[in-house]
Amino acid sequence: MSHNGGNDNLTRNFKVVSHVLFGRGCFEQVDEILSQNRNSIDSFMVFAVDDVFFQSDLRQRIPIKARDLVLWVNVDDEPTTTYVDELTDKIRNFSDNLPAGVVGIGGGSTLDVTKALSLMLTNPGSSVSYQGWDLIKNPAVYHVGIPTISGTGAEVSRTTVLMGPEKKLGINSEHTVFDQIVLDPELIADAPLQQRFYTGMDCYIHCVESLCGNFLNTFSGSYGEKAMELCREVFLNGEPDSDDKLMMASYFGGISIAHSQVGVCHALSYGLSFVLKIHHGIGNCLVFDCLDEFYPEGVSKFHQMMRKNDIQFPRDLFTNVSQEQLKKMTDVALGLDPLWEHALGNNWKEIMPRERVEGLYQRLFK
Repeated sequence: MSHNGGNDNLTRNFKVVSHVLFGRGCFEQVDEILSQNRNSIDSFMVFAVDDVFFQSDLRQRIPIKARDLVLWVNVDDEPTTTYVDELTDKIRNFSDNLPAGVVGIGGGSTLDVTKALSLMLTNPGSSVSYQGWDLIKNPAVYHVGIPTISGTGAEVSRTTVLMGPEKKLGINSEHTVFDQIVLDPELIADAPLQQRFYTGMDCYIHCVESLCGNFLNTFSGSYGEKAMELCREVFLNGEPDSDDKLMMASYFGGISIAHSQVGVCHALSYGLSFVLKIHHGIGNCLVFDCLDEFYPEGVSKFHQMMRKNDIQFPRDLFTNVSQEQLKKMTDVALGLDPLWEHALGNNWKEIMPRERVEGLYQRLFK
């Protein structure tokens, strides 16, 4: 494992979250934090909350004021550009003024929706126009991320991953990064065990890919190594402070890939999710399970964590995959040049011809 400091991608001046609040019970400080941005009597906040909390105790604890708008966000399917545009229109129809802030409460998909809304309120047109790298021109409105499940790194990343009409791709921008995140381990304590595993493995796979590639440097490596260590402690040892450790693993892993890149697994997973509508965490696990030729040590440890946590994959997701679907998956995966370059180098197209990508997908369908 080498730390390569020569790649041009590593010399960029990356933005990070400017304010981070961490600790059990710190959710109770959200009202005080938001009050600093409620600058006038007419100001309002938008709360984008995962709709699984609609009838929960957490709903009663959210510091909603009379003028605020609450959007109950549904992420049963991964968020789309169409959905983001619809929610943006709801906010614009609610008031002629911009909100004082957008606050996201939920998992990675909800946080991605929150980041996208904060961008689209200040940038014209549809969110599909901004899928790619550094296409956003205007700064976002103030936005806050409060994760209720950990692993995706969405709370710290510079991207908001959306399903568009032609591709699954993030809005990657300096302006995407949250202004404030609130990391309260108590909020993730009741996450369903399988969902917790799949989302936690998203973090673990981030780290494996970040640490095994051409864009790796000492900065990303330091965060990635610590995040991987925490993931192994959580999913192999199951210690009493596992929620705290998983929350920090997600944070460190997100920083690691922001300064490095993900690789083969995420490229293939994006294609799988786009065509078969499989959630990102499950998709990553299904793909990573078959990538021992690229990440032998990482996959071996992954299998140990699966056994320890008694995880069985839902293989029935792959019935009747057509040649047309296989072609589209491959198109989406091969469109993610930076991921392949990080994993395999500048000549990745020679190493990974189309038929080899299709062969990797076909391994999943057996």
